[in-house]
Amino acid sequence: MQKIIAMKKPTSVDEYITWFPASTQKLLKQLRATIKKAAPQAEELISYAMPAYKLNGILVYFAAYEHHIGFYPTGRGVEQFKKELANYKSGKGSVQFPIDEPLPLELITNIVKFRVAENSLKKKPGKK
Repeated sequence: MQKIIAMKKPTSVDEYITWFPASTQKLLKQLRATIKKAAPQAEELISYAMPAYKLNGILVYFAAYEHHIGFYPTGRGVEQFKKELANYKSGKGSVQFPIDEPLPLELITNIVKFRVAENSLKKKPGKK
């Protein structure tokens, strides 16, 4: 099973998560809870047909695949944690966490908090 592509995009993160097997759902729920705890003010939405979190711009996205969970903290999010992410397959703005291993929740927390701080610098005066 690759990333499930439905005829329509999911309308919520809850719906997105239900598309996957129970073992994958467990990881997605852990990832979701970790992101929400690290960025409680962030808006949760679906963007590009996957879960996304927005606060002064997009913070992170995630997606499930057959063999990994894709985590997308942008290029700076990956670059800033290059050393900590060395054991994972990664690209310019993405990381692959194997589906058969525990998620590195502390590292994910640190990345999300970094992205919150980074996006706060983009906030324009007088805007919420």
